[in-house]
Parts: sequence; C-alpha cells; structure tokens
Amino acid sequence: MTEISGGQAVVDTLRAEGVTHVFGLIGSATMELFDALYDAEDIRFIGVRDERTGTHMADGFARASGRAGVILAGQNGPGTTNLVTGLAQAKAAFSPVVALAGMLSTEHQYRDAFQEVDQQALFAPVTKRTWSVPSAGRVAELTREAFRTAQTPRQGPVLLNLPRDVLAAQTGRAAPLPPEATRPTAGPAGDAGLIAQAAQLLGAADRPLIVAGGGIKNTRASREACALAEALNCPMVTAPGHGDAVPFGHPLNAGQMGPRGNPVASRLAREADVILALGTRLGFNSTFYSYDNLNQAARIIQVELDPQAIGRHFPVEIGLWADAPTAARQLREAVALTVQRQAMDAWVIGFQADREAHLAARDAEAVETHPTQPSGLYKALRGVLPRDAAITMDAGTLCLQATDALNYHQPGSLFTPLDFGLVGFSFAAGLGVKAAQPERPVVSLMGDGGFGMTVSELSTAVAEGLNTVTIVMNNGCWGAEKAYQRDFFNGRYIGADVPSPPFDKLAELYGAAGFRAERLSEVAPAVEAALACGKPAVVDVAVDPAALYSFRRDSFKHRGG
Repeated sequence: MTEISGGQAVVDTLRAEGVTHVFGLIGSATMELFDALYDAEDIRFIGVRDERTGTHMADGFARASGRAGVILAGQNGPGTTNLVTGLAQAKAAFSPVVALAGMLSTEHQYRDAFQEVDQQALFAPVTKRTWSVPSAGRVAELTREAFRTAQTPRQGPVLLNLPRDVLAAQTGRAAPLPPEATRPTAGPAGDAGLIAQAAQLLGAADRPLIVAGGGIKNTRASREACALAEALNCPMVTAPGHGDAVPFGHPLNAGQMGPRGNPVASRLAREADVILALGTRLGFNSTFYSYDNLNQAARIIQVELDPQAIGRHFPVEIGLWADAPTAARQLREAVALTVQRQAMDAWVIGFQADREAHLAARDAEAVETHPTQPSGLYKALRGVLPRDAAITMDAGTLCLQATDALNYHQPGSLFTPLDFGLVGFSFAAGLGVKAAQPERPVVSLMGDGGFGMTVSELSTAVAEGLNTVTIVMNNGCWGAEKAYQRDFFNGRYIGADVPSPPFDKLAELYGAAGFRAERLSEVAPAVEAALACGKPAVVDVAVDPAALYSFRRDSFKHRGG
C-alpha cells in the first residue's frame, strides 16, 4: 500500500469530493497540505489576505455554485481565530462552507504552547459541527464527513482542525469513493393528507399570499413557486434577502416584504387571510417577530425543511415538514379552482395596480440632485446593470435600502449577509461568486466603512483575475449608527464619521481600475466603464451623508423618538 502524508490525504479527499477551488492563507502549521496542493493542478488555490474575507469568498462560492466552498486557514491560533466571523456569517445563511484549520501538534496541546487556543471549543457555537482529527489514518474519513455534514440539509459551515503532526504523519491512501455531492438525494415530501387540506384552504381564501423564502431561492425553485402562484392566481412576496427567489418581472411578484420591504409587499402580508410560508422561518428580518408585519388573523400554512422552525415564531394552521419545491409541486397538483375565484381575482388586480404605482413612484422620486440621493443611485443602477448580473450586498443603511430597490431577473442573483447583518461581507463574497461563475458579471455594493475593512482583497482580485465591480456608496460615515445618534441621541455623534482615501485612486494603486462619480449623471457611465474594463474595478460614488434612515426605530422606543 502506498504511504502518503496526512496533508496529501486531505488533498486526495478534496479531489474525490469534486473540489475545484480552495481559498486560503498559507501558514507553517499546514505545510504538508500546501505541498500536496502544489501538485493538484485540478484544484485552483486562491490566496487571500485575511482568513475572514477568505471565508466570505468560500461562502459566496458555495451559494453561487451549489457546492461546498472551502477555506484553508494555514496557521493555528491567530490564523484560525480569524475564521470565526466568516463562519458565524455562513451559519446564519445556512451556507455549506468547509473550513480546514491548522492546529497545534498533538503533543503540545494543553501546555499553553505558542499560538495555542482551544479551537474545538471556539468553533462549536459558530459551525454546524467541529472536529479535531486524532490521527493521519482518519484524515480522509473525517474530511469526507465534513463535506457530508456541510451539504446535508439543513446545510451549514463545518470546521476540521488538522494538527500539524497529523498532517506530517504517514498513512495509507484511502480507496476512492464517489463524492457526496454526486449522489442523488431527494428532500422530504409533504404529508398527502395535509397537502390536500392546505390546497383546500388556499383555494377557499379571499386574499391568499405566498411568501417565498430561502427554501425556494437556495434550491433554484422559482419555477415551482411561480407555477403554484399562477394556479391560484395568488400574489407572491419574497422574504428579505431573498428578492431573487422569483423573477422580478413575474406579474404576481410583489417584491420583498417585511419591516424593510416595499410598501406593497408589506401591505399584502398585513392583509392576507391565508399565508403560505414557502421555505421560510418567518424570522426576524421578515417580521421582527411581530404581528405588525403579518395579519394576526391570517391562517398560516408553513412549509419548512427544519421541523423545529414550523410554528416557532407564529402559530400555524398547517405545518408541512417538507422540501419547499417538492411541497410546491404537490400543492400545485392539489389546487383546484373554487367559487372564491372572483374575490381572488380582485385581490390580485388591486395588488398589481398598487405594484405598478409603486414602481412608477420609485422612478419618479429619483431625480438629479447634488449630492446624490440613494434613490437616484438605485435608479441609475437599475438602468445599467446587466439582467444576468449577480449582486452582492453588505449590511448597513444604504445596502438595506437597496435590497428591494434593484431588480433581480433570475434566481441566484442576490447575495446578502442575511440574519447576521455583517458589514464587510459584500466585496469578498463577490470574489467567491465570480470564482464560481466567471462568465457572469458580479457587482458588489458596499458602504465606505465596509469596503475600508476589506479593501486589501483588491490584491487577491487582481492577482487571480476576479474581475468584479465594487460600487462604494460613500457617505463618509457609519450610516445606520449615525442615524440612531441623530434621531434618538440629539445628534451627539461619536465614532460615526469615516475618513477614507479616494477609493478609485486606491484601486489603481492595487492594479485595479478606479472610477469616480461625484454626481448622479456620472454614475451610469462609470459603472458601464467598470463593467467593460476587463479588470477588477471600484466605482467610488459620493452619496448624500444626510440621507440616513433609522431602520430599527422600535429598538429606541424607550428614548421617546
């Protein structure tokens, strides 16, 4: 039997799992693994400048490709602890990220050795599961287990600690096995009796509504959701951060609902008499856990892959433990036209008129002003972004405003921090999306604060030819927090302002292309030039620093604001 190092065993297993890209930062703890990657011409290693941003790249790659994204933290201790934020983000998004972490040699553990930290304990709360490999003979087994766990519903990030002596030790080469990702699987179907009851309830409703969430978006099941809506002649809204779950142009799509959604979609959720929560937890960003954002009298049908999520935040009439696209197909087959159709038609006609008026008003308010208002910027972007663009966003005021201000024409177009609300996600995630889909235009929206956190990855973008376009909405401040200080703390500003260099010039120093838009009329030409330049590009857009909005006003009711 051929003897190989533990590091080679990791790479062999990556290859068996169909891995094509590894994001990472080199470190002495994992030299055998990196040496094995040197010969792996079928695996592209993308060297990053920080393990946190590398994890966001792996996260973006996973979401765009539908396969596990891999991040390699080469050094134990500080190199590995840098993964924490990225893995917490991936966990909140149910993103299948496999993190490989260098670890102290086994004989040095628990001795307060150089760069020692309890990595097993550290990562348990921010991953789906964490392992520490005890011997070279178990490297292949546990690496495969990591991929199996990350990609098994409900998906999520995992971390594998790899002690340096384990990577250096010799072991037998494992027998090849087919990767987990190639084995056909099917999600659970809804109980037939409950499907029939749900179809009857929907068919008899006067004001039915479908809320399409991550269970539709992440499975690319817009066709199933739309077919069900068409059978019912029923409006659809999307959960926040999932505005691309169904195509923008579908006549039954009202857009994103909830506290941060558009007024038409949000009103539908407050007025519907039957709500089909299709692959959504009806969680924080959709509802703030409040009936302010849902009709309290509505009868809720909830379809969820996680049985613990059914009825967790709101009582349900019918709970369907099922894969969202499977349940949508079952309901489509079970739905029949009823005598209530006339009332449903009126419900749809009214919403469509309101939706048309909302879109017209959205354009009308976007006028040329100086300084540029967010509404004007978003209108310019709607006019210039390619229909097939992948769009990544950060947290923060400007990006939260943008989630329903842009148009997502196809599934898999919108990548956001979702429930973790992370600033500093968008640019790095966009590089991962680009690595997964190199033929597709990728546009990343960020505030100036978030881009300043992650700007060093411009060197990664240039070195690896990851030609994304980053639009920095530059208002010179931490906008969300400054809005709270303005509205609830009498304008007592501290720590709110962000001095930055001209990001277009900084991009050029890195070898990328830089563009600047001081006025609204300059935005579209700058973005068009950035998309066409054949390099990673940054467009620095000056946005009105007074255009701030306090999204969570409910959090400061005690202030009397």
